[in-house]
Amino acid sequence: QVQLVESGGGLVQPGGSLKLSCAASGTIFSIYAMGWYRQAPGKQRELVAVISSGSGGRTNYADSVKGRFTISRDNAKNTVYLQMNSLKLEGTAIYYCASNYYYIVQSPNNVQYWGQGTQVTVSS
Repeated sequence: QVQLVESGGGLVQPGGSLKLSCAASGTIFSIYAMGWYRQAPGKQRELVAVISSGSGGRTNYADSVKGRFTISRDNAKNTVYLQMNSLKLEGTAIYYCASNYYYIVQSPNNVQYWGQGTQVTVSS
């Protein structure tokens, strides 16, 4: 079993930066691939970024955030991060941390474990 708790959300102006954290417990963190997904009001949950298990040598990003967001992991702290730069209005959403045993998944439908989410609001 994996328990995930997100933090770091809040209000930020367009063009600003925010760093989200996701702390995992209840398992051996390093053997899980991790990811971030987001869901805006009235829209489906979508992939933001994923990172492979172990040392996190593989990453994948949604085209909409590529070059602006960075996912990373610190296995010693059982934590995955999402650094968000150059935030846009359309970045407003609830951001969810997710995990899968060993292998990266792309679709939210295939995610094994979810956090409760943290709200990110981009507004001037």
